[in-house]
Amino acid sequence: MTLHDVPSAAELVTAVRDFLESDVMPAVEGRVRFHTRVAVNVLGMVAREIELGPAQEAAHAERLAELGVTDDAELAAAIRDGLDDSRLMELLRASVRAKLDVAHPGYE
Repeated sequence: MTLHDVPSAAELVTAVRDFLESDVMPAVEGRVRFHTRVAVNVLGMVAREIELGPAQEAAHAERLAELGVTDDAELAAAIRDGLDDSRLMELLRASVRAKLDVAHPGYE
């Protein structure tokens, strides 16, 4: 159940992105076209973060807890202090994968 009616925030962001990509981009050139392309990419990232972010945050918190830390700053301090845990690389890979899923989906 959600407090807000449809369309969702992600759907609104996607609609603006689609408008910029299909209507504005073909009508502009040069600097404005470049900035429109940047805006399209940013809005895609925002929509994906809205949709994927809560589950990614929860999974990240669980992985951190498995290593005995509560946040990234604490993890960094533990690594500097010589954290030796076989699960560390798995956590780091999962964190990078989650960031790529938002910033650049499909990147292998």
